[in-house]
Order: sequence, then structure tokens, then C-alpha cells
Amino acid sequence: MPRLTRDRTTWLAYSQLALWGFFLYGFGPVVPLLRDEQGTSAAVAGLHSTAIAVGALLGGALFAPVARRIGRGRTAWLGLAGVAVGVTAFGTIRPLPATLAAVVVIATFGMLMISGVNVILTAHHGSTASAALTEANAACAGMGILAPLLIGATVDAGLGWRPVMAVEVGLIALLALAALTFRVRPPAASPALSVPATSSAPSVPATSSVPPVPATSSVPPVPAVSQVPPVPAVLPEHGRTGGGRLPRPYWIAWFLMAVTGSIEVCLSLWTADVLRSHAGLGAGAASAAVAAIVCGMFLGRLAGGRAALRYRPVPLLLVALAVSLTGFAVFWVAPVGWLAVTGLVVLGLGNALHYPLAISIALAVAGPAADKAAGWSSYSMGVGFGIAPVALGWVADGVGPHPAFLLLPGFIATAALLTLRLGRALRPHDQDRHGVRHAGASRPAQPATSHTSI
Repeated sequence: MPRLTRDRTTWLAYSQLALWGFFLYGFGPVVPLLRDEQGTSAAVAGLHSTAIAVGALLGGALFAPVARRIGRGRTAWLGLAGVAVGVTAFGTIRPLPATLAAVVVIATFGMLMISGVNVILTAHHGSTASAALTEANAACAGMGILAPLLIGATVDAGLGWRPVMAVEVGLIALLALAALTFRVRPPAASPALSVPATSSAPSVPATSSVPPVPATSSVPPVPAVSQVPPVPAVLPEHGRTGGGRLPRPYWIAWFLMAVTGSIEVCLSLWTADVLRSHAGLGAGAASAAVAAIVCGMFLGRLAGGRAALRYRPVPLLLVALAVSLTGFAVFWVAPVGWLAVTGLVVLGLGNALHYPLAISIALAVAGPAADKAAGWSSYSMGVGFGIAPVALGWVADGVGPHPAFLLLPGFIATAALLTLRLGRALRPHDQDRHGVRHAGASRPAQPATSHTSI
């Protein structure tokens, strides 16, 4: 197994993604509190998630041209600077249209940063990119645990949630200062990424395959069950990897990402409401308890990286969905806070692998159209983030948040059916057509001219 070497570029990328996690996982507990401030319904408050989706779509569309012009490293810093500006606005303004606009700005620049970080790590670490991206997303989830806890503490102290937004801006400024002080810069150009001519299939990294991938990804190699077309020998600095039609398995994975994204965002936005109305927690305690989901995701990603190196992605994804359903059942029936929080930790353990496994397969089957595939994948998340929370909020306005959460088992069941369909679409006859054997039977790709390969 290749050994991951962490240098200053690696730690900088980890830190950038971690600061995004601090905002993202703090954003969910803020939405119900913001709803109370603005006096809106749950459905209207859910429009903040739609604003995240709109920004993600804009950022996904902008990444390739911006990176071509200024490079991936500068694009990542531009994205983080834009996040700081948007978070400042979000923490200081109060009218609904203004907070929605601020969230669009945050998500747009956040997607620029996320995409830059993922591609930098993939190009920089090559055959060990799987481990690097898994660790990066563990850092993202680890910082995400802190945000709900801080929000709960400031709310209980009577300060509200807005001071936590100032903490985010301060952390971004500190990271920029540290990078300048220690002269940490991303690689000027991406080394050649090679696929050996004698290998029957490329080794696909555990958290990414090539291009811009959202923050939640921790993606495994695509093993025996999947058809993996050859990947481009070189991942250029500006992400030009060719086009072409995306295959049918990609689109199944695309819908799967939309459904699993719906699960994650609904939990992020409305879990605190259920804890308040059904488990009897106060506003501060309910906001802090959302950290249980992120804690489960953090642990799941730490274990999931190794599991993804050993097991096929489709069966592993089915197991993850089953774990999520089990955790949800415990959470939903729990009449007391501690039991509900236990269910949330289990739920987070399962959720940790949903999107990463789906995006790994999607990017692997895309082959030379990987940049195009990554761009389209942001739209799948936009669909999930833009529609599901508003729908759940609308139902909650009618029947209450606790009964409305029964939409989630429907999402999980739909994801399981799509996963089974994806497994059938990745059967060996497709591998034979491309002349590719099972990835699990081949040795990891070794670099021809560089230490990085996929």
C-alpha cells in the first residue's frame, strides 16, 4: 500500500477544507434560530438551503474558467476570501432577502475553494490521493463538530449565534497569515499522472478521481464490481481533460448523489427542531446536539477510508445506508435527548460514506470526461440541497417537524434502490466492452515519470 507523505501543501489544503466544514456544519443549527428571529415558516427558512444550492451551482460553473485563468491554488484562496466576506455579511444583516443573498455568496466562493482543494490534493498526491482526501474530509468533519457546540454555548449564554460567524472569519484570517508567514504555496503545476500500459485497470483514489469534488467526499477505489474506463494520463494544471458523453452508470450515480445529498441537508437543517419538539431539549442544547451527526461522520470517514480499500463500493454503500436507517430509527423513536443523540451518532456513521462512494464511481466511469462529470455532479447536489429541505419544511409546517422527518426513510430506500441499479449497470459486460478487468484484481498504478499517479 502506498505511503502518504504530508507536506506544507497538504496541511494547507486540510486547513482550508476544515474552515469550510466549520461554517457548513454550523449553518444547519443556525437556520431554525434564524427562522425564529425573522418570524418565518419552516418552508421559508428552508430557502437558505436553496440559496446554498444556487451558490454551489454557480461555483461549480465558475471553477474551471477561473482556475484556467489564475491557477488552482489562487482559486482556492479566492474562494476562502469570498467565504469570509459572505460570512461577515451573514452574521451582521437580518432581513430575509439579505441573508439569502449572503448564503449564495458563501456557497459560490465555497465551491471554488472546495474544488481547488480537491484537485490540488489529487494532483499532488497521485496514488495516495485517496488517503489525503479522506484525511482532508475528516478534518472538515472534525472542525464541523466544534461549530454546533460553540453555537449552543453562545445561545445558552444569551449571545445568540452570530459571534460564531466572527470566529469563522477570524480563523480564515489566521490561516492566511500563517500561510504567508511560513510561505506555504500550492504546487505551481500538476505532475504527470500516469496509468501503466500493462495494468488492466487504473487505481482509483479513495476520495476522488480527478476534478472538483465537493467537501464531503471521501471516495474509495472502485473495485471488482465496477467498470472503470482508462483515465487520462495527465491531469493538467487547469483541469482540461477532454469531454465526451457520460455513460449510463454515471447518471445513476448522479441521481444517487442527489438523493443522499437530500438526506444530509435535511438532517443538518431540521434535526435541532425535532430535538426541541420531541426530545425536550432547549434551543442551545438542540443546536449543540447536531454535532452528534458530524461526530459520527468524522468517525465514519476515519474508518471508511480503510474499508473502501478493502471492500467493493456498491456493497459498502448498501451497508452504509442500512447503518443510516438504523440510526434514524433510534433517533426518531427516542423520547429523551441522550437516546436521540446516540441515534444521530449512528446516523452520521452511515452518512459518512454516502456521497463519497457515489462520487468515486461517477468520476471513475467518466474516464476522460472527468472534469465534465465533476461539473455536473455539483448540479446533483444542487437538486438535493435546493428542493428537499424546502419540501420537508413545507410538510413540517402542516404536521410538525417530527412526523415530517418520516420523509427521510423514503430517501434512504430510494438511495438503496438506485445503488442496486448502479451495481447492475457496472456488471462485467461493460468492463469487457472497454477491455478493462476488475479493478480489484489489478495492482495499484505506479508512476512512470513522477511520484504521482492515479
